Amino acid sequence: MAFRAFFALPAEKFSTDDGQVTNAVYGFASMLINLLKAEEPSHVAVAFDVARHSFRTEEYPAYKDGRGETPEEFKTQIPIIKELLDALGIAWLTKENFEADDIIATLAARGEAEGLSTLISSGDRDAIQLVNGAVTLLYPVKGVTELKRYTPEEVEEKYGVTPDRYRDLAALVGEKADNLPGVPGVGPKTAAKWIVKYGSLDGLVEKADELPGKAGQSLRDHLDDVLRNHRLNKLVRDLELESGIPELAWEGWSVAETNRLFDALQFRALGERLNANLADKAVGAAPVPVAETERVDAAALVPGGLADWLAGCEGTVALAYTGTFASGAGSFDSIALAEGGRALWFDPSQLDAEDERSWIDWLADPAKAKVVHDAKAFLWGADAAGWPEVAGIAADTVLGAYLLKPEQRSYALGDLAMQFLGRELATAETPADDGALVGLDAAMNDGAAQVEADAAAAAAIGEIAAVQAERLEQRHQEHLAGAMEYPLAAVLARMEIIGIAADEGHFADIESGFAAQSKEATDRAHEIVGRSFNIGSPKQLQEILFDELDMPKTKRTKTGYTTNADALQQLFAKTGHPLLEQLLRYRDVEKLKQIVTTLRSTIQTDGRIHTTFFQTVAATGRLSSTDPNLQNIPVRSEAGRAIRAGFVVSSGFESLMTIDYSQIEMRIMASLTGDEGLIEAFVQGEDIHRAVAAKVFAVAPGEVTAEHRRKIKAMSYGLAYGLSTYGLSQQLGVSTQEAQQLSDEYFARFGKVRDYLHRVVEEARKTGYTETIMGRRRYFPDLTSDNRQVREMAERAALNAPIQGSAADIMKTAMLGVDRALRTEGLASRVLLQVHDELVCEVAPGEADRLESLVREQMSNAATLAVPLTVSAGFGESWEAAAH
Repeated sequence: MAFRAFFALPAEKFSTDDGQVTNAVYGFASMLINLLKAEEPSHVAVAFDVARHSFRTEEYPAYKDGRGETPEEFKTQIPIIKELLDALGIAWLTKENFEADDIIATLAARGEAEGLSTLISSGDRDAIQLVNGAVTLLYPVKGVTELKRYTPEEVEEKYGVTPDRYRDLAALVGEKADNLPGVPGVGPKTAAKWIVKYGSLDGLVEKADELPGKAGQSLRDHLDDVLRNHRLNKLVRDLELESGIPELAWEGWSVAETNRLFDALQFRALGERLNANLADKAVGAAPVPVAETERVDAAALVPGGLADWLAGCEGTVALAYTGTFASGAGSFDSIALAEGGRALWFDPSQLDAEDERSWIDWLADPAKAKVVHDAKAFLWGADAAGWPEVAGIAADTVLGAYLLKPEQRSYALGDLAMQFLGRELATAETPADDGALVGLDAAMNDGAAQVEADAAAAAAIGEIAAVQAERLEQRHQEHLAGAMEYPLAAVLARMEIIGIAADEGHFADIESGFAAQSKEATDRAHEIVGRSFNIGSPKQLQEILFDELDMPKTKRTKTGYTTNADALQQLFAKTGHPLLEQLLRYRDVEKLKQIVTTLRSTIQTDGRIHTTFFQTVAATGRLSSTDPNLQNIPVRSEAGRAIRAGFVVSSGFESLMTIDYSQIEMRIMASLTGDEGLIEAFVQGEDIHRAVAAKVFAVAPGEVTAEHRRKIKAMSYGLAYGLSTYGLSQQLGVSTQEAQQLSDEYFARFGKVRDYLHRVVEEARKTGYTETIMGRRRYFPDLTSDNRQVREMAERAALNAPIQGSAADIMKTAMLGVDRALRTEGLASRVLLQVHDELVCEVAPGEADRLESLVREQMSNAATLAVPLTVSAGFGESWEAAAH
């Protein structure tokens, strides 16, 4: 059952802050609490396998041999489950050389002998043979939440045989999970028909020679397997066990021990559910009461009700909203507020003048603390609604979850409710099952269930934020939340709402140009091959490249040999074939054309492109951009420059200003490593790559060639990004031996870089995490994995996280400083975009010098390093013209 829980619940949503995965423990505990509540047993026992070895493997070594290696993340949870059972006062049993099913079979037999009814909860079908009038099997059909009750009648209806004959059926059809092969061509229906006709497997074996057809012959050919299966699947019912039925009496659970364990596992809400459902079985201190915020009064709005409700708020108010939202736009359908065990729901479009005035004043008051889920989307809607600026957002549960688990894939409210509160969020379709929200007027309207669900969401947001605040403080991350991530959401919202002006005609022209180049590459490829073919079809390319032209084979895939861009690039380097040149050209041009097509499609009616910035995509802390993605425009190519020329200054402003950090990752690496050579080069203002190349290749700076500089640049940035020796060899187009030699020479000259990189991984292996210069943590539980590939991947990520994460933190700090300074100085100029290490600003007339000075100051002083933070700026009528 624990193994089923392990696969039913996603591991990334169930782990403690120190990296201990808890999904199997949580699922098992949740199921057990449900069983104890629903069935009210007098005696309880849990049986565990000791190992795969048993008397069955002694007869048949291949028994259960088909199962893969037990995941390490599951193994580490078994001791915790046993500790949980101890805290719950529930006996757990093992028996050397026997399986858990044998223990269960023995206990069922003893229970029946003592006149007790027995319930077995097991995911092993062998337990079906134990079902009788006194024994019922609860078999999981969906994860560990839905159990089907198998009585003798249910077994016979499903399998066509009585439970005492199920062993016979299983022997014939086999059991894949146990690596017991069945009779080929004989399925459950045929097997059941034979058993019913001949009374048992013994009766069938006696008549085996009389069975007609292929099925009969197949049985005769595999009779030894069937008899062996029958011996092995018999459960032992007379084991000598350390505990008898009297010792299994369940007296109740220890409040102190379960509270201690649940606190360590961060199962706050599961503890509350245990208290609520099994309080009568609690032993020791009085159980902790169910959180008051689970019981809130939700009332629909009456005229003046919002003003009165807000006036009664004394603490932080949690806010939930529904509606349709997009970058820079949105509209609300409803808003629900929760505070101090009470809640309020309203439709913003139906506010009267008094309530709307109170609402707007409350939103703008920085002293009125507010907690939301996805503040940025709320700010889009507030802007679209015409409300003035929102202040006082004290927490955002999306960003709080991101700081605690930056690797997580989903930050949906329902997922966070499960993760931080251990309960499912009530919805209109599935309201809280305990009537948690009371006080609704059912006759109010037909949407009472939705009102209740919205109020429950608001209450949950408040609870989640409280749990997150506690964990952020424990991990010393509260300053990153309160001083960086939470306020940055408002800065990004303003940038998204403003957008950047786009020259649609320019984009249309270059899109046509890329289309022409794409057709030209296609036509040329057809000429080289001598016929037309689908240049975008991997299958046709495989036939032409590897069958007709007999080129060296690339990596094998399920559908043949790969024709991805990397493979074609390597093939071209080997062969220089003109067809490959055209294929690569076609793909490059098509990629560029798609970028421009996307840009054109995202120009809104105001003539501007409003990208969306995400704080929660990159685990390192870097911002990402989507709809459209402005980070995938080539930086140095002619095509990339042509695309950037389409982003222009808008009416009423005099120019765009671009300003970026110079080699920020290298500066951070110099500061973190303390390497005197790197620090000296930066302090002296030298070309860092030329200075490093001179030392690595032992030549004078004036003798450093372009190739020297290229290799060192790739090496330096590769170190900052955790690049492996193989990755470096691929990037430079050299052998792994040459890449290793370059790496060795680099570290011989810059020993402190080598020492730092080694130290980062080893410290992370001990603590479980890395930190940026501003304290951003990223956890790496895979650093201790037994799987070499998994471990090495974690090591490369651990090398990368402090440097790239520090760069992200510095840029975010700078953005916040620029935003504050612009508002303090009263400048009309504004920040439009952030792309990697660059800001794009729109310059109001006459403000160029003040803006540049202000932004330079904030960016240069965003962090104190051992080397200067240098920035460069440029001005022009387009993003490209402002390049520098």
